[in-house]
Amino acid sequence: MSEYKNAVDAFAAWDVDTEAALARLKSIPISMHCWQGDDVVGFEKKSGSSGGGIQATGNHPGRARTPDELRADLEFSYSMIPGNHRLNLHAMYLDSDETPDRDAIEYKHFETWVEWAKTQNIGLDFNPTFFAHAKADDNLTLSHPDQSIRDFWIEHGKRSRDIAAQIGREMGSACVNNIWVPDGYKDTPVDRLAARKRLEASLDAMTEPSHDKAHLLDAVESKLFGIGVEACTVGSHEFYLGYAIRKQMLLCLDMGHFHPTENIADKLSAVSLSLDRILLHVSRPMRWDSDHVILLNDDILAVAQELVSADMLERTSIGLDFFDATISRTAAWVIGTRNMQKALLRALLQPLKQLKKAEAGLDFTSRLMITEEMKDLPYGAVWSEFCNRMDVPNGLQLIRDLDAYQASVTERGM
Repeated sequence: MSEYKNAVDAFAAWDVDTEAALARLKSIPISMHCWQGDDVVGFEKKSGSSGGGIQATGNHPGRARTPDELRADLEFSYSMIPGNHRLNLHAMYLDSDETPDRDAIEYKHFETWVEWAKTQNIGLDFNPTFFAHAKADDNLTLSHPDQSIRDFWIEHGKRSRDIAAQIGREMGSACVNNIWVPDGYKDTPVDRLAARKRLEASLDAMTEPSHDKAHLLDAVESKLFGIGVEACTVGSHEFYLGYAIRKQMLLCLDMGHFHPTENIADKLSAVSLSLDRILLHVSRPMRWDSDHVILLNDDILAVAQELVSADMLERTSIGLDFFDATISRTAAWVIGTRNMQKALLRALLQPLKQLKKAEAGLDFTSRLMITEEMKDLPYGAVWSEFCNRMDVPNGLQLIRDLDAYQASVTERGM
């Protein structure tokens, strides 16, 4: 407590209220992605196909092989993370003895997840799965030249939206349904416009049925390029930015889906002028879209600072998107989620009034001095206090708990 008291005094000297920061942080849910736990395999009984641009590397022991194993891993991980959060579920993670193809999935195939989420006091988000399927082997789905293939995926998208809307109703919290497709070409296409027109028409058909936004929030996610679509990605940033603005749905900005030198934090306030709400997928691209576990690095800090500075927290759904099979999967969840929270806490502990006043007065010297001096303040003590109040471990105890759980699941095999 003495360390936290000293931190309170240190931040108070900068007119920063640590108690207000902790209260705000507690209210921010992070949507943790289910696919880190099983290397993006899913639980479909039907045989899949190629990854469609999705690839998890490594064979660390302990991969979840069943819905029950995945839920057990999630329960442990949430117990290591302060606050109340959400789970981001993909359509390929149905929990059922039935074997529907993707154009025949129903809410009942995911009802177990909803009942479990209620017991865990977490929210649920959803995603249609447009990859790892025979009808996605051409890396074309909603933009495929074959109308019958497009119809298959349109129906899958409609059913996914219906499922997400029902989840939102049952949970009493709007379910974000995020649409990403792997569509594109390995070599340079002749007619990009035709493919984009097909994608637009398919999206229109898929999202035409109306749902109450209190239950369902549609989002579209762009990508620079992917495996097998290096020459052209049909759903580019420009395509989906325009589409989201026209349709007034959420635009998903995935930190791994842009050129490594692009500043995602800079995009947030820019697109916020045209959109009511944004979806953020936090990832760490080491070499473009390599989806590493996020660190408390400059990129993450900049995103968190922009969300706080631009007063965008209420308008932004924060989700994670990384998968690493070379390390403990539960540790990856815990480390990544906590780092997002740490970044948000640091942003909430900034003396924004002073910084904005200096910037508005063109006093860039003071702005620079303040931001640099703030780096020396005891953020760690405030974070430790947050963990203590939320009754979750920190420091060496966290490492021991993560190691112990990993040892308990090592014998699962692959």
